[in-house]
Amino acid sequence: MAKIFISYKRNIEPDTPVATAVYEALRQGNDVFIDTTIQVGEKWAERIQKAIKESDYLITFLSEHSVNSEMVIAEIETAHHHGKTYGTPAILPVRLNFDEPLAYPLSAYLNPLQWALWNKDADTPRLIAELTQAVSGGKLSTDNFAVTTAHKKGNNEEVPTAFANISSRDLGSPEGTMPHQSPFYIERETDQEAIHALHEIEGVTITIKGPRQMGKSSLLNRLLIEAKARDMHAAFIDFQLIENTAIENADIFYRQFCSLLSWEFEIEDRTEEFWRNPLGHVQKTTNYIQKHLLNQIKDVQILLAMDEVERMFASPFRSDFFSMLRSWHNNRARGGDWPRLNIALVTSTEPYQFIADLNQSPFNVGQVVELVDFTSEQVYDLNHRHHSPLTEIQVQGLYDLLGGHPYLTRRALYLVAGKRTTFTEMLEKAYEDTGPFGDHLRNYLFRMGDQEKLKAGFVQIIKHQRCSDEHIFFQLRGSGLVKRVDNAVLPRNRLYADYFGRRLNG
Repeated sequence: MAKIFISYKRNIEPDTPVATAVYEALRQGNDVFIDTTIQVGEKWAERIQKAIKESDYLITFLSEHSVNSEMVIAEIETAHHHGKTYGTPAILPVRLNFDEPLAYPLSAYLNPLQWALWNKDADTPRLIAELTQAVSGGKLSTDNFAVTTAHKKGNNEEVPTAFANISSRDLGSPEGTMPHQSPFYIERETDQEAIHALHEIEGVTITIKGPRQMGKSSLLNRLLIEAKARDMHAAFIDFQLIENTAIENADIFYRQFCSLLSWEFEIEDRTEEFWRNPLGHVQKTTNYIQKHLLNQIKDVQILLAMDEVERMFASPFRSDFFSMLRSWHNNRARGGDWPRLNIALVTSTEPYQFIADLNQSPFNVGQVVELVDFTSEQVYDLNHRHHSPLTEIQVQGLYDLLGGHPYLTRRALYLVAGKRTTFTEMLEKAYEDTGPFGDHLRNYLFRMGDQEKLKAGFVQIIKHQRCSDEHIFFQLRGSGLVKRVDNAVLPRNRLYADYFGRRLNG
């Protein structure tokens, strides 16, 4: 009897009826978890975490709706990382009448896997038979050639820049990294600070800081495009894709890091040759940069862009790694090829918590860019770009609720402008798990899981506007839940204060 977890987006068709049909079929002879089995009063976030980690298989249903669900992504991410470490659960992805290329991070987790396909109700019996075979030790039998072709096809069309001409039906998506020319991208002063830094003649180190969903990756994407426009050679490394085994093992990590640099910069991978030298990992990697990468890419500026580098803060050799990056920054003063190396780092956590010697930190040199929430004027501007679906009074009400949170503000305007809800309905359901922000809010509770100290610290902030544990404060601020105003520590916005005040018994 297999243990199976079913991941899907609730209250959406065809997701819910197909997931329910599969659940009813597979529960005959298997131990199947679906969220409708959670009892009233049960701590659902902890229950879901536990169920995923105890499962042999995670069946995930991907539709045009669920691919943007923060909860579905979080469940897949949990299964992926647990599977890499412990071998289970295996992920069985099902496409529900959906053949578009997946965006990151789902593309990284799911593109290498075999898919099952469902396009209409008549496909349900076949899908059930395939999944039954898969959880019995077989494999999904559906040929995913068409899906693979769709992945390769992609969709690289940029959204026009003249937002006044955008149809109300063409609102893009509020999820993920924004296209470079999106009319809904709000440029902040800090954007220009970062972009102008790339114009330095002899290289620069740029650090982009801010809570999650603040637009850091979108700004990094704009830096990459700016670099290519200036004929720089650019490479992008996302530390979320580096496996835990590498984060914990220096030999594995530095080898993979050099190989990945070779792949991204499209040069010959000579990692094994450099690793024959009797030097430390940092010295080998630095030699690889100086004597191979910079030697192969001659006479042009290079940009190494690294996203989600806070993952390295959990590494036992984090100090060595960040000291290495700082040394590359300092090496520019030595001349030679080093001034051609530009570095861009993105982090949502305060680095000085994890780096004992700030003189060895790469985060406090060069250009440091800290992203903040939108001002009320920027929210008015974004409303205008959506063809002004809200009145001036409603825009102010939205700002009062969300505090200028970039992602939530964009999502709210996307829903109202697309006539998926009204402003009144949105406010009425704002704090509900099934409301317009429910997926986002439930994702936070899910990720908090059984972190009782973190939840207690958040409750203290909601109740008393202070946090007695500075480490907890920085965790919550890095997650985008709280902020510091003068000497007070506050929930980031009224939505968070009210929702989590209720859910955490605050």
